[in-house]
Amino acid sequence: MRTPPSDRSLNLGVLAHVDAGKTTLTERLLHLAGVIDAPGSVDSGTTQTDSLALERRRGITIKAAVVAFPLDDLTVNVVDTPGHPDFIAEVERVLGVLDGAVLVLSAVEGVQPQTRILMRALQRLRVPTLLFVNKIDRVGADLDRVVDAIRTRLTPDVLPMGTAAGLGSRAATFTAYRADDDAFRERETVALAEHDEALLAAYVEGRDRTTDQLLAEAVVQTRDAVLHPVFAGSAATGAGVPELMAGIAAFLPAAPRPDGQPSGRVFKVERGVAGEKVAYVRMFAGSVRTRQRLELPDGRVGKVSGLQVFEDGRWVRAEEVGPGRIGRLHGLAAVRVGDGFGDAARAEEHHFAPPTLEASVEAVDVAQRPALRVALAQLADQDPLIAARLDDDGRPTVSLYGKVQQEVIGSTLLEEYGIEVTFSDASVLHVERPRRRGEAVLRLNTAENPYQATIGLTLEPGPPGSGLVFGTTVPARDMPLYLFRSVEAFSASIEKHVRRELAHGRYGWEVTDCVVTMVEASYSVADGPPSKRGPTSTSFDYRKVTPIVARRALDDARTRVCEPVLRIDLEVPTEDAAVLQGLLGRWGAELAGQTSSGELTRLEARLLASRLHELQHQLPDLTGGEGVLEARFDGYVPVRGRPPTRLGWVSPDRTAVGV
Repeated sequence: MRTPPSDRSLNLGVLAHVDAGKTTLTERLLHLAGVIDAPGSVDSGTTQTDSLALERRRGITIKAAVVAFPLDDLTVNVVDTPGHPDFIAEVERVLGVLDGAVLVLSAVEGVQPQTRILMRALQRLRVPTLLFVNKIDRVGADLDRVVDAIRTRLTPDVLPMGTAAGLGSRAATFTAYRADDDAFRERETVALAEHDEALLAAYVEGRDRTTDQLLAEAVVQTRDAVLHPVFAGSAATGAGVPELMAGIAAFLPAAPRPDGQPSGRVFKVERGVAGEKVAYVRMFAGSVRTRQRLELPDGRVGKVSGLQVFEDGRWVRAEEVGPGRIGRLHGLAAVRVGDGFGDAARAEEHHFAPPTLEASVEAVDVAQRPALRVALAQLADQDPLIAARLDDDGRPTVSLYGKVQQEVIGSTLLEEYGIEVTFSDASVLHVERPRRRGEAVLRLNTAENPYQATIGLTLEPGPPGSGLVFGTTVPARDMPLYLFRSVEAFSASIEKHVRRELAHGRYGWEVTDCVVTMVEASYSVADGPPSKRGPTSTSFDYRKVTPIVARRALDDARTRVCEPVLRIDLEVPTEDAAVLQGLLGRWGAELAGQTSSGELTRLEARLLASRLHELQHQLPDLTGGEGVLEARFDGYVPVRGRPPTRLGWVSPDRTAVGV
């Protein structure tokens, strides 16, 4: 008999460094809640959340997965997230839909590089977070050492919630402190007083708070993301997991359930058995029902043909997905990852560096080239940042964070689409910016223009970071409104053709930070004056003329190739800081700041993105595996020396590009 879903829900993220045990912990939570009969095994590939064959083979989480279990009067939706840094984009999307999180650490390895990156992201987004020190049954487990490392390397605002015994053996246990334990009350009061002046004053004056008052304040501070209760145990044996579940129920906030217009965000897109899109959505307000139309960004519209929610260990059909819940929507053919609707329709904000590499993809069987293009387009819907495109030779290219992500794309193409592929060596993504103002025009009824349309464009430099801005000064009387119905529709059509053409500049890179203005337009009619007389203009004419004019304006403006720069944040052992400084100096990085705190030093610098992957490769050896690197996009700078040409690019006139 199916358990009815609770009216209250909690959207919980489980995050960790690779191999800290978060997927095993998710399995144990499902087992203790009665959702599954026995926990699955990561090693044997029987877990609920690692459904991809590559996930099972490598024993890592690659795509966010959703499961749910009942806890007291809550329905807890657990989102198991990737732990590998190549999938930081997937993690960041999930963080935006969470009510709370459990950050998992290993009692043996302790605070690892990705742990620190994840904790910073959780703190930046103010996600209420509990810490779970896993693997206390492993040889070498040391809970006190790990808690000390948490205080020095993650956050001092922690409150250990119990003690472990029998460390390093299968008999290891975790016992929660009693609320009336005097020693625990003392530590709890001191931790809470750091963020409560009234409590601090009462503590100094010797006025004790009651046990219930302290618990209530601990709940408030945890939900405000300023205090982090610490639990410990073993997901493999189940030790400490019931205590963690009690902490989840007590400390983490249930999702608010406001009524009103439906508002939600899509954080994952996958393909169903028939190849249709399935969108995972977190509802913030209102409800979505079957057959409901949803307005997505960029004017896209979809109609929901079916709904599912996760209950009793499986996805089941439902008539609606209510506020605060996570559901799967079918029928939204135009949906993409990151799409929002209602009040959540604003553009998705990224806090991570965009991919800085690209590589071409080739099907081993040339007969599968058309199928490869279709498959990559579908994968781009699931992760828009891979930005699949075709180069001039018709070969697809994809954007990448690193080698593991490339392997995942290759394995997905083979296992889900039956297409074996090879990749070229990855290269760094650049952009082109115009050097000066350029202009061009093609007028109808002239020898150089075989089409029945006039278009004139100017192209000039725009502010850094502005992208491509399009405008028009053409009067409505010169526009073919009999074709496009309105000034806005005609302008939008010309803008689309311009953007498509400027996706490849003079060296093949996307043209950005420019202002394109349509300054002239005209159309022909059978009874018009000589300059406009002729066959009636069609939309085909404008589709053909506009790219030619845009290319000529770009050639007139000329371009400068620019490479991406990243703002990097390095946290390394103090004894290794000088070596890192020297390396960054040799690479021409601009050091922006340095601070030291005991055994750790933090370096901030601006670094060319072309050096990022080399730094990632060298950092573990240079820091004994203790270095942590965060990077975020910080603009572009002109390339020194000969500008690079994009992979597979040939200029429109099939000649070498100019300087």
